[in-house]
Amino acid sequence: MAGPRAVHERTGKVLAEELDVPRTIFGRGIGLMFRRTLPPGRGMWINPCEGGSVTMIFMRFAIDCVFLDSKERVKKVYSRLAPWWGVVWFVWGAQSVIELPAGSTAELGLQPGDQILIG
Repeated sequence: MAGPRAVHERTGKVLAEELDVPRTIFGRGIGLMFRRTLPPGRGMWINPCEGGSVTMIFMRFAIDCVFLDSKERVKKVYSRLAPWWGVVWFVWGAQSVIELPAGSTAELGLQPGDQILIG
């Protein structure tokens, strides 16, 4: 069964055609660790994302992260978090995060408050 897609409401641009959604605390904690790649058009929606934080330890590739509030509005965007060394300690008000291939958010024009439609 295919996962949901994510669309930037204001522009209609697709962030991800398909999102993996880990259902357990263990799955959310592991996230994309140990994977070799994240293909274009794919992503992972970690919901909830405890404390609005991400660590890149054990990651083999860079990613973009879009932190969302409880109503899936953009709180903060981090581009090209480096494998192993990248870290986001805390994003105030973030309840979930969409992890995307590095560079995915570059031309989307995401701004705080923008609505992301997930479904």
